Amino acid sequence: MKRSKRLIPKELSWLSFNERVLQEALDANVPEIERVRFLGIFSNNLDEFFRVRVSDLKRNIVLEEFEGKSSKATRKLLAEVQEKVVELQEQFDVAYNQVLKDLAKRHIEMVDELSIPSWASKWVEEYFKFSVKPFVTPIILTKRVSLTKVLKEELTYLFYALKSVKGYTYAMVEVPTNETSRFIVLPRQKGQKKKRIMLLDSVIRANTHEIFGPFLDFDSHDAYSMKLTRDAEFGLEENIDASFLDRMSLGVKQRLTAEPVRLVHDRKMPAKMVALLKKELGITELDATIAGGRYHNFRDYIRFPNVSRAYLEYDRHKPVLSRAFESARNAFDAIRAQDILLYYPIHSFVYFTELLRQAATDPTVEEISISIYRLADNSRVVKYLVDAAENGTKVTVYIELKARFDEEANIEWAKDMTEQGIRVEFGVPNLKNHSKTLLIKRREDKRLRAYGHIGTGNFHEGTANTYTDLSLFTSSPVICRDIEQVFQFLTKSYVAPKLSELVMSPLMTRQRFMDEIDQEIEAAARGNGFIALKLNNLEDPEIIEKLYEASQAGVKARMIVRGMCCLRPGVEGLSENIKVRSIVDRYLEHARLMIFGRGDRQRVYISSADWMTRNFDYRVEVTTPILDPKIGSQIEALFETQWSDTTKARVIDQDQSNRYHPRGNKRKIQSQVELRRVIETWV
Repeated sequence: MKRSKRLIPKELSWLSFNERVLQEALDANVPEIERVRFLGIFSNNLDEFFRVRVSDLKRNIVLEEFEGKSSKATRKLLAEVQEKVVELQEQFDVAYNQVLKDLAKRHIEMVDELSIPSWASKWVEEYFKFSVKPFVTPIILTKRVSLTKVLKEELTYLFYALKSVKGYTYAMVEVPTNETSRFIVLPRQKGQKKKRIMLLDSVIRANTHEIFGPFLDFDSHDAYSMKLTRDAEFGLEENIDASFLDRMSLGVKQRLTAEPVRLVHDRKMPAKMVALLKKELGITELDATIAGGRYHNFRDYIRFPNVSRAYLEYDRHKPVLSRAFESARNAFDAIRAQDILLYYPIHSFVYFTELLRQAATDPTVEEISISIYRLADNSRVVKYLVDAAENGTKVTVYIELKARFDEEANIEWAKDMTEQGIRVEFGVPNLKNHSKTLLIKRREDKRLRAYGHIGTGNFHEGTANTYTDLSLFTSSPVICRDIEQVFQFLTKSYVAPKLSELVMSPLMTRQRFMDEIDQEIEAAARGNGFIALKLNNLEDPEIIEKLYEASQAGVKARMIVRGMCCLRPGVEGLSENIKVRSIVDRYLEHARLMIFGRGDRQRVYISSADWMTRNFDYRVEVTTPILDPKIGSQIEALFETQWSDTTKARVIDQDQSNRYHPRGNKRKIQSQVELRRVIETWV
C-alpha cells in the first residue's frame, strides 16, 4: 500500500470526529436540551476547524504554487474537505429540525418574527428598544466601507437589501450576542404549558423599521443571515524591538483582519447578494462558500437555556470523594502518605485548588512553581497563587501566551500576576509549553520536601467539570526532582534536563514510545506483545508506521482515540491486530494514558501529550511513568471499562463509518457512568 494511502488525512479524520459529535444530537436517548447543546459543540468545532486546519490547507496551496510545485494533491484534499463539510451541514439541518420537533413535544417552541403571538408583540418591541437597540449600529455599504475590516469574525450578521423607488441600499447589522443573550424567553400566558424562545436574530428582524426608518426611506426589505470565518494563524516578527508580551498582543489584534476562509450564508440569499458579499470580502475559489439555514453561529447553542423540566438536561452528579485526601489532616499529609490519582470530573477539581489554598497560607511552604496553558475566567488557581505571593512565598508561573484562542486572556493574566508580585516566565521561544505540572516546596524537619503534580488536563475549574482528565499527586523525590528539571529547562532551555523518570518533549517523548513499541515487538515473538492507548489524537506518521510494524509482528493493540486517528486499523497485512474505538458522550474524553505489556512486565504512563508531531517535536510536554502498582491497576481498570463500552463507543475503521460498537449479547455499558462505580472502589 502506498504511504499516502496508509494514512487517513488528518483533516478528514477530524471531520469524522465531529460527525460523532453530531450523532449525539441525533441520539433520542440523550436529553433534549443536551442534544441542542451538542449542535452548538458541533458548530463551534467546525468554526475552529476552518480557522485552523482549512486555513492551513489554503496557505499550503498558495505556498506550493509560489514555489513552482504542484498543488494538485492539496487542492484535491481541500475539495474533499469542502464536500464532507457540505454533507455534514445537511446532516446538521436534519438534526436541528428533529430536535425542534422533539422540543415541541416537551412544550418548548422556537418562535420567529412571523410567528410572534399577538399578545407578545408589544413585549418584543419593548425588549428590542431597551435591551437590543443600544447595541445595534447598522453598516451601510458604500464605497467608503471595507467589509473585510469592519466585519468581526464568527459573529452573525443580517445582510439587508432595502428597496425604494431609487433602487437598493445594502446594509449589515451585527447580531450583538456579546452584549445580550441569543435566546429570548417570551413571557408565558397564564395557564399555558408552552414556553416560547425567540432568537435575537428574529427580534432584530421584527424591528427592522426601528433600525433603518429614522434615516432611510424604503418600501420593502429582505434580510439574510451570514457569518465569516478567518484564518486563526498570525505572524510575529521576532526581530522587532518589542517585548514578547507586546508582540503577542499585536498578533491577537492582527487576527481581527486576517484572511477569510469561509463564508456561510442563508441558502435563500439571492445570487446577486452572495456575489456582492464574495466581492466585498475577497472570497476566492480556495475559500468555502457554504449555503446553510436561516440561522448561523450555532455555537451559541452550547448555552441553550433549559426553560422546562430538569430531566431535559443531564443529571448533576455528586463528585466521588477521594478517600486519601478526605482521611488526611491536610493535603500534604495525604500526598506524603501515598501517590494519589484523581479522575475528573468524577472526582472534584476542588482537591487541586484546595492543595493550592493550603499552600498559599501554610508558613512552611517556601516555593510554588506551576505551568499554565489555559485558565478559567474567574480562576481560583490564580487567586491562591496571588495569596501565596502576598504571604511571602516565592511563586513562579510559566504561562503559555500562545495557547490558541486563549492568547488574549493569558496576556492579561500574565500582566495581572506580574503586578501582584508573581514571577512570570514565558517558556522556551518557538516551543509551546503544554505541560501540566506543579511543584511545591515545604520545609519539614529542617529540610525542604517537594510535592508534585503531573496531569493530562489544564488547571481550569470550568473544563474540569466537563473534560475527563487524570491528575497524579506525588511526593516521590525522584519525580519531584524531575519536575524541577523541567521548570529549569523552561527558564534555561540551553541546559538539557537530566531526567530520571519523567519523559519530556521535544527531547525524549518520541524515542521513548518508539522504544516501548519495540519492546512489545520483541515480546510478540513470545506471544504476549500488547499495547493499550487512550489519546485525543493519533496523527504522527512515524509512530503510526511503528504501530503498523508492531501489528505485523503480532502485537495486539487496543486504542481509544477521541478525535483524529490517521492510522487505518484492521487492514489485512498492515494493521489487522489494531483495534480502535472512539467514545463521545456527556464528558469530553481528554485523558491520555499508555499501557505496554501485561502482568509483571506492564509499564503504565499518563501524559499531557497526544501522539501528534506537534506534541513530540514542537511543544514542551511531560509524561510520567506510574511507579505505584496500585495506581497502575487503577489506570488499567479505567481503560478496560472504557474499552467495554457498548453504548457510546464507535468503531474507527478504514472507511470512517462511525458505526457504534456492537453490543451483541453483552449488557449495556455506558463507560462514563460505569466508571463512577469503578472509582468509588478506590482506596
